[in-house]
Amino acid sequence: MSRYLVTGGSGRLGRSVVDVLAEAGHDVVSVDRSPVAGLRAEQRQVDLLVPGAALDAVADIRPDGIVHLAAIAVPFSLPDPQIFAVNTTLAWVMREAALEIGVPSLLLASSPTVIGYGSPTGWVPSVLPIDERHPVAPWNGYALSKAAIESLVAMTVRQHGDRLRIAAFRPCYVIAPEEWAGTPTQQGHTIAERLADPELAAVSLFNYLDARDGGDFVLSWLRQAASVPNGGVFFVGAPDSLVREPVGQALARLVPEVADQARHLGDADAVFSSRLAEEVLGWRATRLWRDQLAERETEAGVA
Repeated sequence: MSRYLVTGGSGRLGRSVVDVLAEAGHDVVSVDRSPVAGLRAEQRQVDLLVPGAALDAVADIRPDGIVHLAAIAVPFSLPDPQIFAVNTTLAWVMREAALEIGVPSLLLASSPTVIGYGSPTGWVPSVLPIDERHPVAPWNGYALSKAAIESLVAMTVRQHGDRLRIAAFRPCYVIAPEEWAGTPTQQGHTIAERLADPELAAVSLFNYLDARDGGDFVLSWLRQAASVPNGGVFFVGAPDSLVREPVGQALARLVPEVADQARHLGDADAVFSSRLAEEVLGWRATRLWRDQLAERETEAGVA
């Protein structure tokens, strides 16, 4: 059994990460500004932006690994300078604490937004499906903060080699388990509304990730951090798209700048490829939206 520290453990992804780690038999400590009922972890209420707070927490907890999820999670929810400052500061202080205390591994959350989709001045992907080789082109403070975190990962490997095993992952649009049953998603609408109006999901190119699959990815990386290439960056998403019509057709209609490349996608293909995570870690998302909705409909019928 290992001891893991999860920052942002109260969040929609954090709760499932904590649950997966605890279910695997690990001792989990969640560090967040707000506790949440029922979390399968020791909860510590800490503001990591307070000088010295991150180092004190890591020094006291002495984890075998850190999963850093704490951040301003929604683009444009605050002014860009504030989002950039908060997210990069949080990542920096957790990295410094891990190095100072000698934590073996650190996994940080990035975002698919780093590639630049949705830019108001135009954006065209270099290839579909999009993988980790795609150029990074952030156009807002949130995406820039995540690109900076990925650069921090690369810098850490250049500075310290394998002294700290470190990686970043780009979780797609996170859907918490309760959201399949109708709880509003991060954007304030339900999954049913997102499917009924494809324009809502077209903004993020129909990507999604069940939070429990995100937890499984985190566990896979932590288990193999010492043996896989250091400094990795991974797309982490479902292998299909959150849209009822053929995805290429939907993209051509709602995101016309990708129409040429979209013709080559299969009807239910994902726009973002998670093949690298599968090849390196043996991880693949298994909770697909059609199955999850069918399960909820069956449960409702039984009830």
